[in-house]
Amino acid sequence: MGTTGGDRERVYKTVKDSNVYAVISPQMGKQVVAFLAAMEIMAEQFPGAFSGYSLQVMESHQASKLDISGTAKAVISCFQKLGVSFELDQIQQIQDPKQQFEMVGVLEEYLNGHAFHIVSFEFQHNVCGRSIYAEGTVDATIFLAKKIQSGAEQRIYNMIDVLREGNMR
Repeated sequence: MGTTGGDRERVYKTVKDSNVYAVISPQMGKQVVAFLAAMEIMAEQFPGAFSGYSLQVMESHQASKLDISGTAKAVISCFQKLGVSFELDQIQQIQDPKQQFEMVGVLEEYLNGHAFHIVSFEFQHNVCGRSIYAEGTVDATIFLAKKIQSGAEQRIYNMIDVLREGNMR
């Protein structure tokens, strides 16, 4: 069952009480699920990593859909955990069929049933000076100090280990 609507607790209870096998998910599109899973992993392992970056989200659904999609909410939630400042009211929702066709490219035969999500996040790595490397070195030093203080295993760590522990200042 793929839906973000309805009473989730009631749906789960009904299925569980029925003693049947079931897959219940807010999203059934495999590629979208894979993308969201990757985003969740990244958000969990590297919180705040993209603080200061910007995001744009546009979505288009049939005119009868009145709420923001669960897909958009999930993507935004991940980016928020990654430090991107973005609120749901910043989503550009395209509900007008003419705009859906012209701006988003929804074919006329799908105007009554479609879901387009356009997430624009640009990663650009431009370094002027050396401060970015110095900051990483300071973060690594703080990370090692914490490891020493806690009596952690003596081993060689890398910067991914530093990031995984949320050591982004």
